[in-house]
Amino acid sequence: MGKLERKIALVTGGNSGIGLSTAKQFVNEGAYVFITGRREAELARAVKEIGNNVTAVQSDVANLADLDRLFAQIRRDKSKLNIIFANAGVAKYAPLGSITEELYDSIFDINVKGVLFTVQKALPLLPDGASIRFYYSDRLHRRQ
Repeated sequence: MGKLERKIALVTGGNSGIGLSTAKQFVNEGAYVFITGRREAELARAVKEIGNNVTAVQSDVANLADLDRLFAQIRRDKSKLNIIFANAGVAKYAPLGSITEELYDSIFDINVKGVLFTVQKALPLLPDGASIRFYYSDRLHRRQ
């Protein structure tokens, strides 16, 4: 038995990079994994690469209706969630004098609002002992 056997995980931004690698590792350790991403073609490629025990849900973490749909599907399919890897994020750059409100909003909507509301909306699905890991953090947060 793998150390994540019978665990249900969510990896936001699981269609590429660190998120995809994490989703693969979780599956290898026995978890069933939901991955998210904004682009359907990349999600399909990621599912094929991961192989089994994975469901892709096209969604944008900055869109609260998408998050509601995501967690409704997880509730319907698996009824709980043991692990959240809040990985979805963007890095966009501009010279200080060229930063617009739109650029600022797009970065903060994904990197801050998306993480906050992903975790908040997942809370009803998390049993005691569930874990939440943020992509930009090296600290593991456990629900008490």
